Amino acid sequence: MKKEEVIVNELDVKDDSQLEIKTEAEIEKRDDTVNNRSEDYKEKKKPIPSYGRKKIRERKVTIVTALSDTEERTRSLAAYKRSKQKIKKAKSDNEPQKKIKREVNIPEHITVKELASRMTEKSGEVIKSLMKMGMMATINETLDADTAELIVTEFGHSFKRENIEDVEKELISKDLKAAKDKSRSAIVTIMGHVDHGKTSLLDKIRNTNVVSGESGGITQHIGAYEIIHKKKNITFIDTPGHAAFTDMRARGANVTDIVVLIVAADDGVMPQTKEAISHAKSASVPIIVAINKCDKPESDPKKIKEQLLGEELIVEELSGDIQCVEVSAETGLNLDQLLDSIILQAELLELKANYETFVEATVIEANIDKGRGPICNAIITNGKLSIGNIAVAGTEYGKVRAILNDKGQNIKEACASMPVQVLGLNSAPEAGDSLVTVESDEKAKELCELRSLIRKSKLTPKKIMNIDNEQAFGSLDNLKEVVEVVIKSDTRGSTEAIVNQIEDIQSEKVSIKVIHSGVGFINETDVALAFF
Repeated sequence: MKKEEVIVNELDVKDDSQLEIKTEAEIEKRDDTVNNRSEDYKEKKKPIPSYGRKKIRERKVTIVTALSDTEERTRSLAAYKRSKQKIKKAKSDNEPQKKIKREVNIPEHITVKELASRMTEKSGEVIKSLMKMGMMATINETLDADTAELIVTEFGHSFKRENIEDVEKELISKDLKAAKDKSRSAIVTIMGHVDHGKTSLLDKIRNTNVVSGESGGITQHIGAYEIIHKKKNITFIDTPGHAAFTDMRARGANVTDIVVLIVAADDGVMPQTKEAISHAKSASVPIIVAINKCDKPESDPKKIKEQLLGEELIVEELSGDIQCVEVSAETGLNLDQLLDSIILQAELLELKANYETFVEATVIEANIDKGRGPICNAIITNGKLSIGNIAVAGTEYGKVRAILNDKGQNIKEACASMPVQVLGLNSAPEAGDSLVTVESDEKAKELCELRSLIRKSKLTPKKIMNIDNEQAFGSLDNLKEVVEVVIKSDTRGSTEAIVNQIEDIQSEKVSIKVIHSGVGFINETDVALAFF
């Protein structure tokens, strides 16, 4: 048997040395392949020098290597990001963006800027839309709710009407458990024509002399006084009777429980008397007629009662329900009977209040004193005011530093139906504003901001109107000379009355424009504003 043909045929062999061997040539070939594999493995296992000094030098960037074109430069990370952004922008430009539809809350009046902000649109686009509708408006112009609805609809949004006054009521601190279960004294307003003896009659009741301090014997401000009659308190509000103080009389009627209408027996029912009757009727308060100057020989009370019939005021003597008392401020005739009539009317009204809850009051006048600062004259209608309370009067707020009664005496607390002077506000509020107390400074600031927003929104809003070129250019020929006026007075009520009278003046050649009005002394700033 030849050597090449030797074959091991044992089937039970398990060792590698006993494996089947075919030929000697195959054995030699197998040995060579094993040797080659081992050498390749050794070469692969050999470490590659990557952190040597030579490699580090090669990685350094020098001027020569940067300017040489031997190696191909790779893109930086910033360039890669820019290219990605360009691709992304190109895709977004090709695809139309979906417009987000919003629900816009629209108050009764809103500025163009605020409307654009709520729609998340550009103010310029809103102004363009208004110009297309024939309305020339700036970014700070006030729009009415109907115009704002049209703009919102045109931009593809939905709208919802909101009432800012409801939001204001939610901010005012209230004690829901505090019920009005205690009786309070009546707040009485003295109204009537000028020089019919309103203040003189009140002086006789108070045994004081207020008329001597008034300019020309005419009451310029709203005064509030408290008296005691038969162990019951009565608060009187004396309103001016001159025609310039119509707004002040209106505020007096809105805060009062009973109106005492003074009519001079020797004069009769005058225009301001009729106006006072209208204010009292609009406020839905009962009226007590006091016919003054009955001590004069030319007085005729029956004539006055007949004239009142024309104003739908029927006195009890003529089978009506209006109490009428003939009095005299000079002799004090029937003053007790007048006070009895007031107390009787107050008992019929069943006036109630709570003396422990948050304060609700009305500002009847405000001024700035040189030594004490802003002074707020108010009448409390509910609650108890104490020193240290945080008060909000209109758009002004502050911590109550002092409380004075109608006699000028310092008191620590004031309850419902009391006329008081409040010190501590940061500025003088407007006459007729609501005064309330709140829990914290944060709530006071929020309430002031909301009230200022309401006041701005109540300015005359712009409405859509068609503008023709002939009208626009034709109006230039009818230009009037504008006289700019700065008004300063001692109280807010007098300022508003003077402003209203000046703005009502009509002239074909001159138009008067009140550029500033305020309370206090005239300073250099006011003079500079008036001249420049």
